[in-house]
Amino acid sequence: MQIPLPLRPSRSNLHLKAWRTSLDRTAQQTFYILAGIPLVLVLAMLGLLVYRSFPILQSTSIWNLLTGSTWLPSQGLFGFLPFIMGTVWVTVVSMILAVPPCLLTAIYLSEYARPATRAIMKPLLDLLAAIPSVVYGVWGVIAIVPLVEKLTPVLSNLLGAIPLFASHNPTGYGILAGGFVLAVMVSPFIIAVSFEILHTVPDGYRRASLAVGATHWETVKYAVLPKARSGLMAGIVLGASRAIGETMAVLMVVGNVARIPSSIFDPAYPLPALIANNYGEMLSIPLYDSALMTAALILLLAVVVINVLARLVLRRITRQVAK
Repeated sequence: MQIPLPLRPSRSNLHLKAWRTSLDRTAQQTFYILAGIPLVLVLAMLGLLVYRSFPILQSTSIWNLLTGSTWLPSQGLFGFLPFIMGTVWVTVVSMILAVPPCLLTAIYLSEYARPATRAIMKPLLDLLAAIPSVVYGVWGVIAIVPLVEKLTPVLSNLLGAIPLFASHNPTGYGILAGGFVLAVMVSPFIIAVSFEILHTVPDGYRRASLAVGATHWETVKYAVLPKARSGLMAGIVLGASRAIGETMAVLMVVGNVARIPSSIFDPAYPLPALIANNYGEMLSIPLYDSALMTAALILLLAVVVINVLARLVLRRITRQVAK
C-alpha cells in the first residue's frame, strides 16, 4: 500500500502567509505607537511648561510661589495661594452640589426608569454635555448670579454664625455661583459614566438579592452599588478633573478677586481664570509670562496627581470588593 506524501505549500501560499504575518506585525506596531501618543503628549506639555516656568523658578523658590498671597506683578510679587485656594473652593463646592443628585439620577435611570424614560433622558444628557462653556457662563450671569444674590442675605441670616456662610459679598458673583454653574456642567459626565457602570453589573446579583426577599432599594444598596463602587468613583474623579480645568464659565461668574476666600459667598480667582484673563497682556513686565506658565504647570500637575491618587484608591477598592 502506497502512503501518500504530504502536500507541500505552494509559493503563492507561502508569500501570502508571509505578507499576512508582516501586515499583522505592522498593525501591532502601529497600534502600539498610537497607544503611546497620549503619554508622549502629556510629557511634552509637562516639559514645555517646566521650560517656560524656569525663569521665575530660578528667581523665586517654589515654596514662596505656592504659599505667597500677594499678586503684584509690577513689583515682582507672584503669590499663587489665592488662585490655588480659589480653584479648590470652586471645585469642592461644585462637586458637593453635583455628586449626590448625579448618583441618584444614575441609579434611577439604571434601576427604576422605564426604557422610554431612558430613551428621552440619554439624548438630553448628551445635549447638556455638548453645550459650549461660554453658554453656561452667560446662563450663570443671567440666572445663577441673581439667584445667589437673593439667597445670600437669607442664608447669611440663618447660618451667619458659621464662618463658611458669612456674607461679605452681596453682588452674587462668587464661589457659590461658580459652584452652581460647574455642577451643572459636570453633571452629564458623572451621570453618563455612573449609568454605564451600574448598567454593567450582572443581573444575577439583582435576581439573587430579590430571590432571598430583599426589596428593590435593598438590592440596589447591598448588591449593585458595592460592585459598581470603583466605577462610580472613576466617574466622580472624571467630573472633578473637568471642574478643575474649566475656564470660561467660571471666569464669568466667580468674581475674579485675587484674595483667599473664607466663605462660599466670597469672590475667588481660580487658576484657569487667571491664565485666560492675563495671558498675552502685560508681557513687558519681567517674569509675568513665566508666572502664567507656572500657573498652567500647577494646574496640570494637580489634575495628574488627582487622577493618579484616584487610580490607586480605585485599585484598592477593587481588591477589597474582589475579596
